[in-house]
Amino acid sequence: MRIVLIGMMGSGKSSVGEALARRTGWPFIDNDALVERATGHTARELAARRVDELRRAESAAMRAGLEVPPPAIVASAAGVVLDPADRAILASAAGVVWLRARPATLVARLHQTDDDHRPWLDTDPEAWLRETDAERAPLYAAVADVIVDVDERTPDEIGAAIAVELGGGLVS
Repeated sequence: MRIVLIGMMGSGKSSVGEALARRTGWPFIDNDALVERATGHTARELAARRVDELRRAESAAMRAGLEVPPPAIVASAAGVVLDPADRAILASAAGVVWLRARPATLVARLHQTDDDHRPWLDTDPEAWLRETDAERAPLYAAVADVIVDVDERTPDEIGAAIAVELGGGLVS
């Protein structure tokens, strides 16, 4: 089995992926690390040059993550659902989990980080997150096998909820 985590930035893909890796003993493949390893640049650096370059790198990272032999946990970039080809790949992958969060939760979480690879949040993060969440929610729902609400939950609690939803294939 392979678990693919999708959702908006701030939904907890990296921290939940790490919690699931501890729970299962499976390797965790993080999109941001794959992008930086493949390109030598952070998402912010790529976006500053050209957003389409960033999207291509994120798509390539998702595909590379899905090539890791199972069992594995893969955190995908939030924007991969914008590409119909990437959505088709995600829809055919088993174990896609949408980490769904209210925009207010995303804003609160992102204000707690000093992460500098989120150029979309430089001007009006709350408005951007609300608009982007409204645009992407139907796309995430279309490819997800499981939807887990993450508001007011820790990564370990979310990991436990995923284990319950996906059942017997996960070590606890």
